[in-house]
Amino acid sequence: MQNTYLSSLLFAFLTTLSVTATAAPSVKPEAPAPITAQITKAEQSAKVDLNAADAETLRRDLFGIGAAKAKAIVAYRESNGPFTAVDELLEVKGIGKALLEKNRDRLAIK
Repeated sequence: MQNTYLSSLLFAFLTTLSVTATAAPSVKPEAPAPITAQITKAEQSAKVDLNAADAETLRRDLFGIGAAKAKAIVAYRESNGPFTAVDELLEVKGIGKALLEKNRDRLAIK
């Protein structure tokens, strides 16, 4: 009789422990932040000076600007003098309104 009582008590304890462990909320690890979120605010607010940036800087820091367009921007600047306005970038072959608007906040004339 005492053996049955102890077995029942042990069974009840283990069942309760099992239900508690299963019902406890699982702790999920935090998802890693996207790469764009890891960029510091200083890097995000830095503007590209159209009159001072080299082709590599233009390619790296502007959206939709590859090596060929970056070289075209530098070549335009060298043959026509410094840019006087950001909108003058439309004169460069391969740069359209959509591309200019996508990068307008990242461009500066100094």
